[in-house]
Amino acid sequence: MKILLKMLLTAVAVFAIASLLSGVTVANFNTALVVAITLGLLKVFIRPIIIFFTLPITIITLGLFLFVINTFLILLTDYFIEGFIVNGFWTALLFSLLLSMTQSILYRFLKNEKQENKYE
Repeated sequence: MKILLKMLLTAVAVFAIASLLSGVTVANFNTALVVAITLGLLKVFIRPIIIFFTLPITIITLGLFLFVINTFLILLTDYFIEGFIVNGFWTALLFSLLLSMTQSILYRFLKNEKQENKYE
């Protein structure tokens, strides 16, 4: 249940951020939901492999290369999903940063809600 709620929150975040950034287009909320699911799958299956192979450059850049990896995943999602358009690397980087910050804020509310119910 929690995974479904996270996917819905991510879809809402994708839709909201796409409406704010001029270089990102999402056709409708269903497309945003597919983008959220695709990003989740890519982060689970592809991201660890990329991190493993780019570990030396990630260490040299003190982890900043992880931003490039996240940007690559956004561009890969753009390639796979029709109706989700990102205009270039820098737009994808900004979208990735905003999405990560938004997800952190939204997921924190889920953790607080769980902790409050625990003590009642």
